[in-house]
Amino acid sequence: MHPEFVISHRDEKGWTVVEVHGEVDAYTVPRIREYVVACIEGGRRHLIVDLVGVSFMDSTGLGLFVAISKRFRAHAGDLRLVITHPGVLQIFRITSLHRSLQIYDSVEAAME
Repeated sequence: MHPEFVISHRDEKGWTVVEVHGEVDAYTVPRIREYVVACIEGGRRHLIVDLVGVSFMDSTGLGLFVAISKRFRAHAGDLRLVITHPGVLQIFRITSLHRSLQIYDSVEAAME
């Protein structure tokens, strides 16, 4: 695992906000998946994944968020992503995932 990778969460205004810092790739995706699955199994249905601190994402990261989104929909949940890094945003746009996933530029905007 990357030494600079950090994941944490907090509950705010009815949402669980999962903050990710570092790179989202084949090495870190399992940890993010584990974290999010624990949120779902813990009964959390409104999740914001704050990726403002993410500087790089590969295809395994994209696959993770598609899978998480499907899982949330299956549990009548709401998943929102916060992305501001131009390179990470570009990956979602190139793959047209920005059309099927809810992406915001701040946690505050995602909570509205």
